[in-house]
Amino acid sequence: MSKAKKAEKEAEAAGEPAKKEETQRRSMQSNVILVGKKPIMNYVLACITQLSGTGKEVELKARGRAISRAVDVVEILRNRFITDLKVKNIEIGTETVTAQDGSQVNVSAITIKISR
Repeated sequence: MSKAKKAEKEAEAAGEPAKKEETQRRSMQSNVILVGKKPIMNYVLACITQLSGTGKEVELKARGRAISRAVDVVEILRNRFITDLKVKNIEIGTETVTAQDGSQVNVSAITIKISR
């Protein structure tokens, strides 16, 4: 049995979703782009790809230090690539995340919905 299959079975036994299920969930929400530590242009390209395909609307989600990167992505899209881009909604909030030591930490979060 391969290591990937073993890890999948262990995750299922522990009550955690398997990687296949996680991938399926992400494909169902293909209009959601999670902004992290990658270069900004990677996210810009992902948005352009989503908007030029069947998706009329894209959600950018970011937490903590990545919030400024998400805002930069939208501004680059609006100013350089898709001039008729509309920002439909901006939601800000706080999410509770479990730290490595087991304590609960509050982290700022933003969701930006854009459309053509």
